[in-house]
Amino acid sequence: MRHRNKTKKLDRKKASREMMLKNLASSIIIYEKVKTTLAKAKVVKSFVEKMITIAKNGDLNARRKLIQNLPQKKAIEKTIELGKKYKERKGGYTRIVKIGKRQGDGAEIVQIEFV
Repeated sequence: MRHRNKTKKLDRKKASREMMLKNLASSIIIYEKVKTTLAKAKVVKSFVEKMITIAKNGDLNARRKLIQNLPQKKAIEKTIELGKKYKERKGGYTRIVKIGKRQGDGAEIVQIEFV
């Protein structure tokens, strides 16, 4: 039974899943929009929004938490800039826009972007 188990496995082991999500989050932050599958977008959306919320503080502790969670320095700097941009916003920094289905396997392709 899966009672109260909220994590999506995405058919990967823990280490590779976490690294994939961190890299996807870094790409979303750097490029501000990325095309991916619906399942991955739903999982990474909460991760990206948590990173922006941490960056809104802008202090040393926030920077250290971002360094722990994001593998690229460019993504960390951009997250701090986005934290300043969304200082007044209480949440909902990203949106998911459906594009269509992937031709090979029919997976739903979406674009996740900042509002």
